[in-house]
Amino acid sequence: MKTLRQQHDDFHEALEAQGDVSVNPSGNPSLNDVICLRRRGVLKGTLGLAATGFMGGTLAACSSDTGKTAPGFKGVPIQTATDFDTVRVPPGYTARPFFSWGDAVLAQAPAWRTDAGNDWREQLMQAGQNNDGMHFFPFPDNPNRHGLLVVNHEYVNPTLHRDGFEDVDAKRPLAQVRKEQAAHGVSVIEIEKDEAGQWQRVMPSRWNRRISGLTEMEIRGPLAGHGLMKTVADPDGKTVIGTLNNCSMGVTPWGTYLACEENWHDYFVNRDSEDQRVSHRRYGIGEGERADKYAWNTAEPRFDATFDETQAFGGYLQEPHRYGWVVEIDPFDPESTPIKRTAFGRFCRECCTASLGEDGRLAFYSGDDSRGEYLYKFVPEGRHIEGDREHNRHLLDTGTLYVARFDGDGSGVWLPLVHGENGLTEANGFADQGEVLVNARAAADRLGATTMDRPEWVAVDPNSREVYATLTNNHKRGHAHPINAANPRHDNHHGQIIRWREQNADPTATRFTWDLFLLAGEAQGSRDENGQPFPDHLTGTIDGDLFSSPDGLAFDASGRLWIETDYDDRDPLMKNMGCNQLLCADPQSRQVRRFLVGPRGCEITGITFTPDQRTLWVNIQHPKISYPASDGTTRPRSTTVVISRDDGGVVGT
Repeated sequence: MKTLRQQHDDFHEALEAQGDVSVNPSGNPSLNDVICLRRRGVLKGTLGLAATGFMGGTLAACSSDTGKTAPGFKGVPIQTATDFDTVRVPPGYTARPFFSWGDAVLAQAPAWRTDAGNDWREQLMQAGQNNDGMHFFPFPDNPNRHGLLVVNHEYVNPTLHRDGFEDVDAKRPLAQVRKEQAAHGVSVIEIEKDEAGQWQRVMPSRWNRRISGLTEMEIRGPLAGHGLMKTVADPDGKTVIGTLNNCSMGVTPWGTYLACEENWHDYFVNRDSEDQRVSHRRYGIGEGERADKYAWNTAEPRFDATFDETQAFGGYLQEPHRYGWVVEIDPFDPESTPIKRTAFGRFCRECCTASLGEDGRLAFYSGDDSRGEYLYKFVPEGRHIEGDREHNRHLLDTGTLYVARFDGDGSGVWLPLVHGENGLTEANGFADQGEVLVNARAAADRLGATTMDRPEWVAVDPNSREVYATLTNNHKRGHAHPINAANPRHDNHHGQIIRWREQNADPTATRFTWDLFLLAGEAQGSRDENGQPFPDHLTGTIDGDLFSSPDGLAFDASGRLWIETDYDDRDPLMKNMGCNQLLCADPQSRQVRRFLVGPRGCEITGITFTPDQRTLWVNIQHPKISYPASDGTTRPRSTTVVISRDDGGVVGT
């Protein structure tokens, strides 16, 4: 029998392999005549709108420190030790574990058991596993000392159970499946600084709440009640049970949280090999190498999306259509029902980052985190009205979804995914706008969008309103996906960060200009362990501390760009990178400095600040070593870490 650590490693290899399955047959677009990378200067343009940013759930004014965005701390060295089991930050800073898997969220929650013996009902009252995207929502009367921290719990590891994932006669035990569903979702916790200046969780609290894979949610927008959302268990197509694989997130100007459903396809199976429907196959739902990784279908029928002619609506044929959306949560109303906002379109959404213009027009940016997929933008039909919460709460139900085309001359176009336009017609398989949104990937294929190298987090510069996005990696670039100007390296193991400026700095514009902010990877002239120079496709353009596979991305209120990484630190190509990192970059000089390294086997993800930037939270996800106990034996726990300067100053300076 495999050890729990072997199960952990095997499980992550399986998830990585799932990401390698190419489900984009389009080959969009082939720009082989512009594969030479040009390092363009900062794009010039007219800023017609004041820059804005979302800090602490409220609208922040344009920083007065424009041009003072260089990192001011001493960089942390790379950590290559195979037994590195802690979090290291610069001199003068302190990092401490704050909120770990199994910690109490509700007052009646039992203590977490080190043998993972808590059952699923107890897990529903505790922090879920694999903390990811998060945001701090301050209380207005004391915004830098008191607020709500909202944290995503993306997925589960075998460590969730005492002896790992089990099956009996090829069936998963229902009790295990229920615990796995309970460990997904979102935690809302009230937090406050004590008299000694230390952040503490408040217990009990009227605000504390667990939202999970078992929480009832409302479907709103164009797909509410649509035929594509109906199942034998929900013939009205308006209610869905749970949210799954919440990776990154977004925040609205009216103070709500947008959880994003990323690799939801990992939970479903379609056992009919002859079923080639686009809404399943284009998202990787099938059998064999595309089958679900958790085998929930063996314990709960709704995760088996195979057509059943004996049941209404084909049984659970359309259950996968009910995932892959933006989920809006009101952290300040613990009795509210989460809402799946279907106007945003359905794909493996990594984030939902807002950009707000002076006139109230809004855009929300998202990456579809799979190799060869696309970058999207949703523009609500209405405008945000400051202080009018009743008006704003309906903004996300109507609007236009766009997908990006990055042209080889540094220009770009947002292509509208609108039924009846650009070939999105019934003759081509799109009967109405609902079909377009459920099959957003296929609609983007038809429009000729640019295939990207795993587009993930998006961040908007509060000083310039330039938009940055991480393209984490794609070792199939140049093979399954043709090289193009925005993704110029074959066998792209290290990834890049792309940025663009909307025309007239208008978030709703349909044209933009773009450049590559940096290519991650080895420095020019560096050598491998055999003393040989690295080939061009592993060499980057980083000015400063090296890293690979940028993933999480965020700006602080001053305009410093924070970059989080997610690479396999066991991969020989990552030997020089050490453990995963948090870095800080100056968007003007492009200088990069390493701020944090995490324990072996982890991913660095999730980032949020207090409005005064004196507290930073970051997540340590799926550590292989026994973090945060650091005793070499305790079961590792994903953990939210709180970081501050010892002198109480601004983080990053």
